[in-house]
Amino acid sequence: MSVLTVNSRIHIPHEEFEFSFARSGGPGGQNVNKVNSKALLRWPVARSGALPEDVRGRFLAKYQRRLTGQGEVLITSQRYRDQGRNISDCLEKLREMVVAVASRPTVRRRTKPTRAAVARRLEGKRHASSKKQSRRLPPAD
Repeated sequence: MSVLTVNSRIHIPHEEFEFSFARSGGPGGQNVNKVNSKALLRWPVARSGALPEDVRGRFLAKYQRRLTGQGEVLITSQRYRDQGRNISDCLEKLREMVVAVASRPTVRRRTKPTRAAVARRLEGKRHASSKKQSRRLPPAD
């Protein structure tokens, strides 16, 4: 049983993937018209038991536009001229997508600017103000 290893806690069995093949475009001569080398990978993310619930939620939220109506992600590859390398490329693309959502995003903590930063900002404002005041005409008495 082969699996796609994403990290130490996420392993996706290959039985969950459905591959289909099509003729790919681009250069290749007469061979392009005869060989189905483009790989299409379908993976039912919503029904997958391999993903923890929190990772599945982040995946569905981040890649919502790439999902089909049945909750499957569709990944294609036609980078190479043979099926095997395109299959590997599809799996690598999927692995990178899952890695991107595997870790919980860090929560930003609000901080105050330092006293020196506030002083620099106010001094800059005073400098700009005095520069503009010096450009004005003197008051007419």
